[in-house]
Amino acid sequence: MMTYKSGLYTLNCILWSCIHVEPLLLGLLFKQFFNILKPGENFTINLFSIIALTSVYTIGRMINIRWGAMVDNKHRFNMSALLRRNMFESILKKPGASSIPCSQGEALNCFRDDARTIEDSISWTLDFIGNVVFVIVAVTIMVSINAKITLFVFTPLVAVVGIVQVLRSKLQKYRVASREATGLVTGAMGEIFSAVQAIKVAGEEENVVRYLEKLNRQRHKMMLKDTLLTQSLHSIFYNTVSIGTGFILLLAAGSMKNGDMTIGELSLFIYYLNFISDFTSFFGGFIANNRQAKVSFLRIAEVMQEDNLYNAVEHNDLHLKSGNKDTKDNINISEKFSAEDLTDISVEGLSYQYKTSGNGIEDIHFRLKKGSFTVITGRIGSGKSTLIKVLLGLLPSDGGNIKWNGKTVTNPAEFFISPYCAYTPQIPNLVSDSIKNNILFGLQEEAVDINNSLHAAVLEKDIKELENGLDTVIGPKGVKLSGGQIQRVAVARMFARKAELLVFDDISSALDVETENKLWNRLFKDRPATCLVVSNRRGALKQADQIIVMKDGRIEAIGRLEELLDHCDEMKAIWG
Repeated sequence: MMTYKSGLYTLNCILWSCIHVEPLLLGLLFKQFFNILKPGENFTINLFSIIALTSVYTIGRMINIRWGAMVDNKHRFNMSALLRRNMFESILKKPGASSIPCSQGEALNCFRDDARTIEDSISWTLDFIGNVVFVIVAVTIMVSINAKITLFVFTPLVAVVGIVQVLRSKLQKYRVASREATGLVTGAMGEIFSAVQAIKVAGEEENVVRYLEKLNRQRHKMMLKDTLLTQSLHSIFYNTVSIGTGFILLLAAGSMKNGDMTIGELSLFIYYLNFISDFTSFFGGFIANNRQAKVSFLRIAEVMQEDNLYNAVEHNDLHLKSGNKDTKDNINISEKFSAEDLTDISVEGLSYQYKTSGNGIEDIHFRLKKGSFTVITGRIGSGKSTLIKVLLGLLPSDGGNIKWNGKTVTNPAEFFISPYCAYTPQIPNLVSDSIKNNILFGLQEEAVDINNSLHAAVLEKDIKELENGLDTVIGPKGVKLSGGQIQRVAVARMFARKAELLVFDDISSALDVETENKLWNRLFKDRPATCLVVSNRRGALKQADQIIVMKDGRIEAIGRLEELLDHCDEMKAIWG
């Protein structure tokens, strides 16, 4: 990471090295001040000279610290932003249904805390370099004054390194445990907020609170261990240094008594000794932080699902400069990619198996023609939703081909997006914003016929009944709306994309029969789009040009409703 923005890192290093080395000059001024106190020295002239030099030093140091802080803030931001950018890119490139291997809370904790820990680790290398330069020069000067006493300066440093090495495994163990416990709490809170209605309906408020309290007690325990060990180490470092400093000053007093050291040399020695002692304490914290940064890198790699840690620090542009106009807001949805409009989709031998359960889909073959309405039906666990997710690239296929107008789709996750495809899942994802912004979701309002999308989604009546209409803020995941309204807002968002292929994954589960029938009727009347629908509802099955019957991850039969009711036992069982 040090080579990312190498010019910025170098400038930061120079500035902070100067900041750490500058006190060497002040120490020499202190020495000169005490030396002019001796009889026979021109006290007045020397005093004003020292005051003038000290003023120049102070002003220069203030300017240096200001510039150092500005550059360091920018450098720190670039370090953590690069990590977060690479994590985000990795997550987005993964199939949607398996983008993160942990809870959302753990992932957010990784974005926030682990990136900050690594940012600290990189930034502290600048302090380490500056301190090392200071110590080398200061020790050289101190050895020239009294080599015996100077040797005692390094005794606390050896003790600090030994303590850190002994407690290294515990540092890593407690940091991992505290981060995991924090992730469980934040993840649970996110799930609770998204399931408020279900919790209230089930009357499980007290049990949910008890569960959250249990997780918080566990987090408190783990965080206490981590914080206690970290603070104990800091205490040991400072106390070890203080005890060592006391012995050194006793030795220096003896040298003063014997006349081996002047008062100016003693003041210089004491002044430098304070900085060297601080470096000893800093060195212990620096090593401990690097141990914790290693844990953070491993956690980031886990979230990214990468074996190679270098992918987390891959150099990429952060696009921080103003004036970059290459955004979604400037893309008109009527502008389509240089590809043919849909005439035919064919699926050949599509397969996928979940690693945990072994379930999935196997050897799926079917075709969709332009303007057709195809329904995938089957019992619970038959593989309906899995088929949709593999088709759209939300799960990685284990085999098979998908062809659009006879051309193989090599990356379904990147291909099946607007304007090729629009998709509404079983559980739609809405954000805490207005209904209008949830439908537009980044598109230009003037490029979307939002009223037509509301009508097609059978949502216009609901909007009129809301106090703020389309500007109503719906809360996290649409918590202020009913289940059916959430589904229809997601459907309206899908219609706004004007896609060639519309995919509905069991949206009727949250709709009453009358609303569902209105939705299908309006869809057929207003839109010539090709539709792929997961449903067991009779209304959808009656409208279907083609029904795909799933059983145990395989296609049991394909045909129209009348044909399947004649010869397919599975279809008869579903129809009831």
